[in-house]
Amino acid sequence: MVNGRESLDLTLFSGPSGNVVEWLISDSLVPYPEAVAAMEARAAAIVAGEAPELVWLLEHPPLYTSGTSGKTADLLEARFPLFATGRGGQVTYHGPGQRVAYVMLDLKRRRPDVRAYVASLEQWIIRTLAAFNVRGERREDRVGVWVKRPDKGDGYEDKIAAIGVRLKRWVSFHGIALNVEPELSHFSAIVPCGVVDPRYGVTSLVELGHPVTMTDVDIALRQAFEEIFGPTQARLPEATA
Repeated sequence: MVNGRESLDLTLFSGPSGNVVEWLISDSLVPYPEAVAAMEARAAAIVAGEAPELVWLLEHPPLYTSGTSGKTADLLEARFPLFATGRGGQVTYHGPGQRVAYVMLDLKRRRPDVRAYVASLEQWIIRTLAAFNVRGERREDRVGVWVKRPDKGDGYEDKIAAIGVRLKRWVSFHGIALNVEPELSHFSAIVPCGVVDPRYGVTSLVELGHPVTMTDVDIALRQAFEEIFGPTQARLPEATA
């Protein structure tokens, strides 16, 4: 299927001249309610002009989240807590070994275009994967980033990264989740993102044969982010609001 997001011009997502995005990495697992509260506080501060934009890299303890399109039937087994959330999308899993990146950007100052913003997040993931010689691809009918799996059969593909965003007054929050080395069996308790076709599964960098570390991925993520969104500046782990 032809993907319309492939043709979008993503060069306009760099911030204004002199703009620098804060880059924060949390080393310990962050409870989901704590992360949401911090994101909402930071987004409000960005709207008010009281804080700079922020990308926050973290891992969650095992849990499921349900977006605005989530269906109760997509939770097949309640192995871990389920959190309803205001992001777009359906039901997904978060847990150790998955790099979550929460992205708080002022799209009003950058480019107030939700579709192009989602495409830019996809491109960020695709460029990050390319650093490890993995070809990630978009699909018009499925948000996220996918890899072809000819080893599993004709037409088989696995999702390696999920995307779910929310905007408040044109400031984004929530973001992306890239599977580095999570426990993939935990996805079997849900219908990931509502995709029921048995040809479409879930994978990770390690399962694909790339024994990378989370630090390796973080370096690649930062480099690819700066290519699309502009410069970043590391900050010490502390309260994110």
